[in-house]
Amino acid sequence: MEKGTLIEFRVQGTHRLAVADRPEGKKDWIVIDQDGHTHKIRPQKVDYTVSGSLYEHSDIPSFRDSAESYLEPDSLEIAWEILVEDNEIVNPKQLAELLFSEQEPVPCYAAYSLLSRDKIYFKKKGDGYEPRSVAQVAEIKHQLEVQTQKEQEKEQFILHLQQAIAGEVIDWSDYERSRLEAIAKIVLQPDLNHRAAQEMLASVNKSADPQKVFYLLVKIGWWSEHENLFLLRSPCPVNFSQKVLNVSQSRLQSFPNDSDDGDRLDLTGLKVYTIDDESTRDIDDGLSVEYLPEDRIRLWIHIADPTRLVSPGDELDLEARRRSTSIYLPTGMVSMFPLELATGPMSLVQGQVCPSLSFGVILDESGAISEYSITPSIIKPTYRLTYDDVDEILELGLTNEPEIADLSKFAQLRMKWRKSQGSIQIMMPESSIKVKDNEEITITLLDKSFSRQLVAEMMILAGEVTGKYGTESNIPLPFRGQPQPELPPEEELMLLPAGPVRYCAVRKCMPRGEMGTTPMRHASLGLDSYIQVTSPIRRYTDLLAHFQLKAHLRGEELPFTLENLQEIIYSVATSAYEATLVERQTNRYWSLEYLRRNADCVWPVMVLRWLREEESLGIILLEELGLELPHRFDRPVNLGDRLEMKVSLVDPHRDEIRFQEAISANL
Repeated sequence: MEKGTLIEFRVQGTHRLAVADRPEGKKDWIVIDQDGHTHKIRPQKVDYTVSGSLYEHSDIPSFRDSAESYLEPDSLEIAWEILVEDNEIVNPKQLAELLFSEQEPVPCYAAYSLLSRDKIYFKKKGDGYEPRSVAQVAEIKHQLEVQTQKEQEKEQFILHLQQAIAGEVIDWSDYERSRLEAIAKIVLQPDLNHRAAQEMLASVNKSADPQKVFYLLVKIGWWSEHENLFLLRSPCPVNFSQKVLNVSQSRLQSFPNDSDDGDRLDLTGLKVYTIDDESTRDIDDGLSVEYLPEDRIRLWIHIADPTRLVSPGDELDLEARRRSTSIYLPTGMVSMFPLELATGPMSLVQGQVCPSLSFGVILDESGAISEYSITPSIIKPTYRLTYDDVDEILELGLTNEPEIADLSKFAQLRMKWRKSQGSIQIMMPESSIKVKDNEEITITLLDKSFSRQLVAEMMILAGEVTGKYGTESNIPLPFRGQPQPELPPEEELMLLPAGPVRYCAVRKCMPRGEMGTTPMRHASLGLDSYIQVTSPIRRYTDLLAHFQLKAHLRGEELPFTLENLQEIIYSVATSAYEATLVERQTNRYWSLEYLRRNADCVWPVMVLRWLREEESLGIILLEELGLELPHRFDRPVNLGDRLEMKVSLVDPHRDEIRFQEAISANL
């Protein structure tokens, strides 16, 4: 290289022209760019040398302008089309001759610029450039088109985001929805890195603080003010995949007839009562009374039979297994099966002939099981009753429905028998929270009514029958149990106020339930073996029991081995725990929101139990609502004391609530 040589080199990835000025040491040269800035480079760092003339650094702008006049956008593609057929390698001088019919310094540099900056048609090979194949060029063009489209979509998203922030209603595209979901993860998973989402927010001058992002998503209408973040954070799926929905539609259009799996016992002559809350849409149990000779009575518990529409290992079964349970929230249900199936052919619909799995039971005088049978059947539900309906029938003593009175009589007999077997009853207040359109909140205290006790006892009876059948037949089933609790001495319990305080002390001692594939005692129910089998539309373990029972009743090979069942139960138990957690957290949120909206109310409360008595921190029971909430007392109180409280601070989003004692105006 000599003084005045025009070269091109790269500074931080940018192409730059400069003129050689003088050597620096043994290996380096000082070069001057068009702005007069000096750079020290080594000759091997030079990408291109303009031959044939010597230049001053002030000549660089005019040289570049002259070269740019040769740079036609389509010229390189033309050259590639000529050269690709013979796979002919070309250098800048040859390309200048091909494209411009010249080999002067300016067109040669222009040809070099085209080749060196090209990402589509040519690739460097030695001292020349080799044309890429037709397939390679097509693929590169496709990738560039995709990238261009992404950039355009990104720009469009930012524009729409700005418009949404300004109050405009936006019809978000699928791409934009995925971007909003990425932004939402800042709120849902704040401990993770969300660089791309943070950059999108920065482009519209918005903070990536999780709380501020939440309110931004509410402002643009992506989330509601009361978005269920507990559900969104959980692994519980909300929507069904299109594949599952397609299978569901197929089953709806061609579901099996009533005798799909062999002979069913025809019980359509029995009067069948389904008893549920008024809002319940997936009806999975019904009750009948069969009057036999010699004044004997057989109780029938009919359970919906979804296994005629679901096979072990099929798409619906695997989806139900993944979900493990239906989730019941104040705002609505997240169903284990697609709703069209769960509330349609899977349910026991009034007035329709419905396949079921029926449990027939004759009790002895004490309430113990004397005889039982389990059989696939067909029934025709006669009455769809609410709990209030049944309570009214019982209170009025209506004689035209003697079956209801008999069901209640046997339910009370069963309760007495289970108590003799060591059952433990905990009668704590329970409430139902319902939210309509994310606005109207109602909290209803659930009475321990005869109707609810009736249904509960019949369901427990079906569970005991299933446990006995599984034990006697030695088949693997999802048995449920509960270890015997270590309760406080009777004299210690009697010192506590009767009612919720005493029940709460007992509840605190109760160990967690267990599930396994072999019989185990259920302490609180007072049963030696027990299997939940009455909600196969809502609980996957109940569906598992149905699969096993029906196969055994038909004399077929069981669909699940002991090992299979153990593995599935473990997986399902984990998912069910997540679902239960979502239900509790959501109920808690709406409870606090209800109290926030009724902050002026004075609530009668009971001092229920201590969390840390030395710090005066305890749990109070809002008796009218059945809610248990923490409170730190500022004066001495005793368990069972009744006080009046007002909410002093509540923030449902932060899960914070504080009370203050209300002082009566006449004191």
